[in-house]
Amino acid sequence: MNFVNLEIAGVTILPGESKQIQLPTPRLFTDTKLPIPVYVQRGKRPGPTLFISAAIHGDELNGIEIVARLLKSKKIKALRGTLIAVPMVNVYGVLNQSRYLPDRRDLNRSFPGSAKGSLAGRIAHLFINEIVAKCDYGIDLHTGAIHRSNLPQIRGDFSDETTLRMAKSFGLPVMLNTDIREGSLRQCAADMGVKVILYEAGEALRYDELSIRAGLKGVVNVMREIGMLNKRKANKEHDIEPFIARQSGWVRASESGLVNHVAQLGDHVQKGDTLATISDPYGNELSKITAPAQGVIIGKQNIPLTQTGEAMYHVAYFKQPDSVAVGLELLQDNLDLTEYSIVL
Repeated sequence: MNFVNLEIAGVTILPGESKQIQLPTPRLFTDTKLPIPVYVQRGKRPGPTLFISAAIHGDELNGIEIVARLLKSKKIKALRGTLIAVPMVNVYGVLNQSRYLPDRRDLNRSFPGSAKGSLAGRIAHLFINEIVAKCDYGIDLHTGAIHRSNLPQIRGDFSDETTLRMAKSFGLPVMLNTDIREGSLRQCAADMGVKVILYEAGEALRYDELSIRAGLKGVVNVMREIGMLNKRKANKEHDIEPFIARQSGWVRASESGLVNHVAQLGDHVQKGDTLATISDPYGNELSKITAPAQGVIIGKQNIPLTQTGEAMYHVAYFKQPDSVAVGLELLQDNLDLTEYSIVL
């Protein structure tokens, strides 16, 4: 990208400058403006342009805090290139504590959108043209859905070497190679040649401290990897070996009832292990939910109620799941020891 010329929503940001920009979106029916907040930090030295987006789904809040802590960091004051941070893409959803937009559309299935389309399409079009099109790389921050938690994990198309390198540098033991979904930000960015990875961690409408620390540290690691920040000396004692899952699947409820969860996020399970039991209101066990194969729990339902067929556990299948479990323990130990709890 051209390092000198950067303009967002009619605002010019020069090398060495930082600016807060309000990206205009359609007004509410009350005639209230609801712009998308954008923070741009430009280094004095040339380098890549990276966007970090959060709350494309309005109930996914961890990313908002990750961005906030990153912007408080002294590290980014000496960056090379340009950081474009968007803490709330779906401002409407954040306001309503909802995953969706007021038109009930999923913004992350509406890209590239259209300037004359639906509300979701218009916001998608605006974000693609004002933010993504001006970047070389992107990190999209997500959480699990309502009443579901995700283990900190990186998702991406790892057949692309640059994307794989970014994912590995993030520093998590769990990486999930996923197909690009039609209409997603990742798919649209890939078509434009912008390399994007997706960070999943925690639960909707909740702050999860471990997920926030892991996300913040990972973002900084990626900025170092792509040359925006100076790299640190390797510390093999605290290095985490990433493992790529080429396949994963949800284990679903076989009965409706009340749930007693046995397996937890990060657990290494063997085929046939009991993940949960389902009982009726009188305490009679109706069924056991078991692991279909050896793997690691990377997502789970939290609410102790379920309907037949409901997704309960997301299991990633690795060749070395025991090593993944060790890596998860190391991740938690590292984050307990580091300064990523508040600011860098």
